[in-house]
Amino acid sequence: MNRHVTFFYAPQTRASGTLALLEALQADYTIHTLDLKAGTQREPAYLAINPMGKVPAIRHGNAVVTEQVAVMLYLADLYADRGLAPALDDALRGPYLRWMAFYGSCFEPAVMDRSMKRDAGDPTSSGYGGYDNVMDTLAAQLATGPWLLGERFTAADVLWGTALKWTMQFGLVPDRPVFRDYVDRVAAVPVIQRAAELDTSYASPQAA
Repeated sequence: MNRHVTFFYAPQTRASGTLALLEALQADYTIHTLDLKAGTQREPAYLAINPMGKVPAIRHGNAVVTEQVAVMLYLADLYADRGLAPALDDALRGPYLRWMAFYGSCFEPAVMDRSMKRDAGDPTSSGYGGYDNVMDTLAAQLATGPWLLGERFTAADVLWGTALKWTMQFGLVPDRPVFRDYVDRVAAVPVIQRAAELDTSYASPQAA
Protein backbone atom coordinates (compact mmCIF):
# COMPACT_ATOMS: atom_id res chain seq x y z
CA MET A 1 0.00 0.00 0.00
CA ASN A 2 1.18 3.49 -0.84
CA ARG A 3 1.54 5.31 2.48
CA HIS A 4 2.61 8.70 1.14
CA VAL A 5 0.61 11.61 2.58
CA THR A 6 0.36 15.30 1.78
CA PHE A 7 0.51 17.31 4.98
CA PHE A 8 -1.15 20.73 5.16
CA TYR A 9 0.66 22.64 7.86
CA ALA A 10 1.34 26.05 9.37
CA PRO A 11 4.38 26.56 11.63
CA GLN A 12 3.95 26.93 15.38
CA THR A 13 0.30 25.95 15.42
CA ARG A 14 -1.58 22.81 16.40
CA ALA A 15 -0.13 21.32 13.22
CA SER A 16 3.28 21.33 14.90
CA GLY A 17 2.23 18.25 16.86
CA THR A 18 1.34 16.47 13.64
CA LEU A 19 4.73 17.39 12.20
CA ALA A 20 6.31 15.78 15.26
CA LEU A 21 4.23 12.64 14.76
CA LEU A 22 5.15 12.38 11.08
CA GLU A 23 8.80 12.59 12.04
CA ALA A 24 8.36 10.05 14.85
CA LEU A 25 6.68 7.66 12.39
CA GLN A 26 9.42 8.22 9.81
CA ALA A 27 6.52 8.78 7.45
CA ASP A 28 6.71 9.39 3.72
CA TYR A 29 5.15 12.83 3.37
CA THR A 30 5.12 16.00 1.35
CA ILE A 31 4.58 19.20 3.27
CA HIS A 32 2.31 21.98 2.03
CA THR A 33 2.97 25.05 4.17
CA LEU A 34 0.31 27.67 4.81
CA ASP A 35 0.90 31.18 6.11
CA LEU A 36 -1.86 32.02 8.58
CA LYS A 37 -0.82 35.67 8.87
CA ALA A 38 -1.07 36.04 5.10
CA GLY A 39 -4.43 34.25 5.13
CA THR A 40 -3.54 31.45 2.74
CA GLN A 41 -5.67 29.07 4.81
CA ARG A 42 -8.71 31.05 3.60
CA GLU A 43 -7.91 30.78 -0.08
CA PRO A 44 -10.25 28.61 -2.21
CA ALA A 45 -7.57 26.00 -2.89
CA TYR A 46 -7.21 25.18 0.79
CA LEU A 47 -10.88 25.60 1.66
CA ALA A 48 -11.50 22.81 -0.84
CA ILE A 49 -9.36 20.64 1.47
CA ASN A 50 -10.78 21.90 4.76
CA PRO A 51 -13.76 24.28 4.58
CA MET A 52 -12.99 25.27 8.18
CA GLY A 53 -9.71 26.78 7.06
CA LYS A 54 -7.82 25.07 9.88
CA VAL A 55 -4.64 23.03 10.14
CA PRO A 56 -3.58 20.28 10.32
CA ALA A 57 -5.03 18.29 7.47
CA ILE A 58 -3.68 15.41 5.44
CA ARG A 59 -4.47 13.79 2.13
CA HIS A 60 -3.73 10.10 1.66
CA GLY A 61 -4.78 8.85 -1.74
CA ASN A 62 -8.41 9.94 -2.08
CA ALA A 63 -8.90 10.33 1.67
CA VAL A 64 -8.77 13.77 3.25
CA VAL A 65 -8.54 13.86 7.03
CA THR A 66 -8.96 16.99 9.14
CA GLU A 67 -9.11 17.64 12.90
CA GLN A 68 -5.94 17.17 14.88
CA VAL A 69 -6.89 14.05 16.81
CA ALA A 70 -8.37 12.32 13.75
CA VAL A 71 -5.23 13.11 11.75
CA MET A 72 -2.98 11.65 14.44
CA LEU A 73 -5.09 8.52 14.87
CA TYR A 74 -5.11 7.97 11.11
CA LEU A 75 -1.36 8.43 10.73
CA ALA A 76 -0.43 6.23 13.69
CA ASP A 77 -2.62 3.44 12.29
CA LEU A 78 -1.36 3.96 8.74
CA TYR A 79 2.15 3.42 10.07
CA ALA A 80 1.13 0.80 12.63
CA ASP A 81 4.43 -1.02 12.15
CA ARG A 82 6.19 1.90 13.85
CA GLY A 83 4.56 0.89 17.13
CA LEU A 84 3.06 4.23 18.16
CA ALA A 85 -0.56 2.99 18.10
CA PRO A 86 -1.66 0.01 20.19
CA ALA A 87 -3.29 -2.66 18.01
CA LEU A 88 -6.98 -3.48 18.25
CA ASP A 89 -6.26 -6.56 20.35
CA ASP A 90 -3.82 -4.72 22.63
CA ALA A 91 -5.08 -3.99 26.15
CA LEU A 92 -3.79 -0.42 25.75
CA ARG A 93 -5.98 0.29 22.71
CA GLY A 94 -8.97 1.36 24.79
CA PRO A 95 -6.99 3.70 27.08
CA TYR A 96 -5.16 5.06 24.03
CA LEU A 97 -8.43 5.98 22.32
CA ARG A 98 -9.81 7.37 25.56
CA TRP A 99 -6.97 9.82 26.04
CA MET A 100 -6.86 10.85 22.40
CA ALA A 101 -10.58 11.64 22.58
CA PHE A 102 -10.22 13.31 26.01
CA TYR A 103 -7.90 15.86 24.42
CA GLY A 104 -10.48 17.08 21.90
CA SER A 105 -13.65 16.60 23.94
CA CYS A 106 -12.50 17.84 27.36
CA PHE A 107 -9.05 19.43 27.42
CA GLU A 108 -9.33 21.78 24.43
CA PRO A 109 -12.78 23.14 25.39
CA ALA A 110 -11.63 23.62 28.97
CA VAL A 111 -8.50 25.58 28.10
CA MET A 112 -10.32 27.63 25.44
CA ASP A 113 -12.98 28.64 27.95
CA ARG A 114 -10.19 29.55 30.37
CA SER A 115 -8.40 31.55 27.66
CA MET A 116 -11.55 33.45 26.71
CA LYS A 117 -12.53 33.89 30.37
CA ARG A 118 -15.85 32.18 29.69
CA ASP A 119 -17.90 30.52 32.39
CA ALA A 120 -18.40 26.85 31.55
CA GLY A 121 -21.66 26.89 33.51
CA ASP A 122 -23.11 24.02 35.50
CA PRO A 123 -20.64 21.07 35.42
CA THR A 124 -23.55 18.68 34.97
CA SER A 125 -24.42 20.29 31.63
CA SER A 126 -20.91 21.17 30.47
CA GLY A 127 -19.41 18.77 27.96
CA TYR A 128 -16.19 18.58 29.94
CA GLY A 129 -17.51 19.05 33.45
CA GLY A 130 -15.23 21.61 35.05
CA TYR A 131 -11.74 22.97 34.33
CA ASP A 132 -10.25 21.78 37.64
CA ASN A 133 -11.69 18.32 37.15
CA VAL A 134 -10.12 18.08 33.68
CA MET A 135 -6.73 19.10 35.05
CA ASP A 136 -6.94 16.78 38.05
CA THR A 137 -7.99 13.83 35.87
CA LEU A 138 -5.10 14.40 33.47
CA ALA A 139 -2.61 14.88 36.31
CA ALA A 140 -3.67 11.61 37.92
CA GLN A 141 -3.09 9.75 34.67
CA LEU A 142 0.30 11.32 34.04
CA ALA A 143 1.40 10.46 37.57
CA THR A 144 1.36 6.79 36.54
CA GLY A 145 4.15 7.71 34.03
CA PRO A 146 6.63 7.99 32.64
CA TRP A 147 4.31 8.20 29.60
CA LEU A 148 0.58 8.74 29.32
CA LEU A 149 -0.06 4.99 29.09
CA GLY A 150 2.64 4.00 31.55
CA GLU A 151 5.81 2.45 30.15
CA ARG A 152 4.90 2.73 26.47
CA PHE A 153 5.46 5.87 24.38
CA THR A 154 2.65 6.32 21.84
CA ALA A 155 1.18 8.87 19.45
CA ALA A 156 -0.86 10.08 22.43
CA ASP A 157 2.36 11.35 24.01
CA VAL A 158 3.21 13.29 20.87
CA LEU A 159 -0.21 14.92 21.03
CA TRP A 160 -0.23 15.63 24.76
CA GLY A 161 3.44 16.54 25.11
CA THR A 162 3.28 19.21 22.41
CA ALA A 163 -0.14 20.49 23.52
CA LEU A 164 0.79 20.80 27.18
CA LYS A 165 4.03 22.60 26.31
CA TRP A 166 2.07 25.21 24.36
CA THR A 167 -0.76 25.65 26.84
CA MET A 168 1.58 25.92 29.81
CA GLN A 169 3.57 28.62 28.03
CA PHE A 170 0.39 30.68 27.80
CA GLY A 171 -0.67 30.00 31.38
CA LEU A 172 -3.74 28.03 30.30
CA VAL A 173 -2.63 24.95 32.26
CA PRO A 174 -1.37 25.16 35.85
CA ASP A 175 2.38 24.79 36.26
CA ARG A 176 2.24 21.59 38.28
CA PRO A 177 5.37 19.42 38.58
CA VAL A 178 3.55 16.44 37.03
CA PHE A 179 2.78 18.47 33.90
CA ARG A 180 6.17 20.16 33.70
CA ASP A 181 8.11 16.92 34.14
CA TYR A 182 6.01 15.17 31.50
CA VAL A 183 6.50 18.00 29.00
CA ASP A 184 10.25 17.88 29.63
CA ARG A 185 10.34 14.10 29.05
CA VAL A 186 8.49 14.34 25.76
CA ALA A 187 10.59 17.32 24.62
CA ALA A 188 13.77 15.34 25.34
CA VAL A 189 12.85 12.57 22.88
CA PRO A 190 15.32 13.05 19.98
CA VAL A 191 12.71 12.90 17.23
CA ILE A 192 10.57 15.47 19.05
CA GLN A 193 13.60 17.73 19.31
CA ARG A 194 14.20 17.36 15.58
CA ALA A 195 10.57 18.20 14.81
CA ALA A 196 10.76 21.32 17.01
CA GLU A 197 13.82 22.45 15.07
CA LEU A 198 11.99 21.86 11.79
CA ASP A 199 8.99 23.79 13.05
CA THR A 200 11.20 26.75 13.94
CA SER A 201 12.93 26.63 10.56
CA TYR A 202 9.59 26.67 8.74
CA ALA A 203 8.43 29.61 10.86
CA SER A 204 11.48 31.79 10.16
CA PRO A 205 10.64 32.79 6.56
CA GLN A 206 7.09 33.70 7.56
CA ALA A 207 8.32 35.80 10.48
CA ALA A 208 10.63 37.69 8.13
